[in-house]
Amino acid sequence: MHLVLDLDSEVPIYQQIRDRVVEAIAEGRLAGGASLPSTRQLAVDLAINFHTVNKAYDLLRREGIIRINRKSGAVVRPDAGQGPADVEGAAHWERRARTLLAEAVVRGIPRHEVVDRVRAVLDGFEAAEEAG
Repeated sequence: MHLVLDLDSEVPIYQQIRDRVVEAIAEGRLAGGASLPSTRQLAVDLAINFHTVNKAYDLLRREGIIRINRKSGAVVRPDAGQGPADVEGAAHWERRARTLLAEAVVRGIPRHEVVDRVRAVLDGFEAAEEAG
């Protein structure tokens, strides 16, 4: 699994890992049932502390995006990206989306441009899903 992180970003590394995994699922690069690297292996690959990877995986687990067990390690849930969203997950997503949209407003990005960018990202996910 190839993840691109910005070590100079204000976004914590564990959050970036979490976000890149979610994006990989949405783009079809990680399918339901796909195994993720062990925390130690990913930490070595990214040259970061394995506790950081563990924190990202734990966050993904708590959000219901991956399963973790001792034998098979971390695995994308078979239903990730499919079916209706659970109420708690949708509320969490809405809080995060609200913050991102507030940042767009604060930065003076026109409403139509925000909507156009959101549509482009969603279209990109659909195109990746259709290609996969």
